[in-house]
Amino acid sequence: MTDQTTSAETDPAPARAPMRIRARGRSFLALVLSPEAPLSDWLLGLDNQIARSVGFFAGRPVILDLGLVTQDAEGLEGLQAELIARGIHMIGLEGADRSWSQLDHWDWPASLEGGRASGTVEFPEAESDTLDPVLPPTQRAESLILDRAIRSGQSVMHLDGDIIVLGSVASGAELIAGGSVHVYGALRGRAIAGVGGQPGARIFASRMQAELLAIDGFYMIAEEIEATLHDQPAQARLEEDRVTVTKLA
Repeated sequence: MTDQTTSAETDPAPARAPMRIRARGRSFLALVLSPEAPLSDWLLGLDNQIARSVGFFAGRPVILDLGLVTQDAEGLEGLQAELIARGIHMIGLEGADRSWSQLDHWDWPASLEGGRASGTVEFPEAESDTLDPVLPPTQRAESLILDRAIRSGQSVMHLDGDIIVLGSVASGAELIAGGSVHVYGALRGRAIAGVGGQPGARIFASRMQAELLAIDGFYMIAEEIEATLHDQPAQARLEEDRVTVTKLA
């Protein structure tokens, strides 16, 4: 009997080209929290902000900057656990090192390098006596004009000027601007203005239905907006560290 083999058993498999790997860039806005002593008071202030901005930290990356506290600050040992209990997702740690005894048991996040600062950080006066004050820019870059609606789940970030939307912003969408936000349609999502330390920034909407409004780090949620302003032309601005919404004339 003769051996017979099929061509599939004897012919080598055809060479396959390596799979092409696709990579795309994606930018995220990370919030930087800078605790100050006494940490117990700082946590009370954080709780107050969370109560005013329900859900604001949900799913948002946070970098913890410990540059304003010392390694022997009371309560530092349990600070990470306190933040986790409040639903804060920490992706980076700055201003400290692993030699600090109070941080021995911390779950140390991977270090991050680079990134672009988009807010003002206050340093202790003793370290800034010889430094010139940093003044805010007197002129911002051109506005970002979007001639379309912003769909749910989309996030538009423009830290160097205003964002102008010639359409509506759906629920679940987000606008983040270094300057002001202008929506010539219904604003149903989140609008965050003045990110680069611009308290004079404003948020304008032809139909105000926002889930959250923020200016220079101060926030207002939908439930805090007067019912008479719902679906009306309105603007939000900062007055005495509080976001206020008024009807447009």
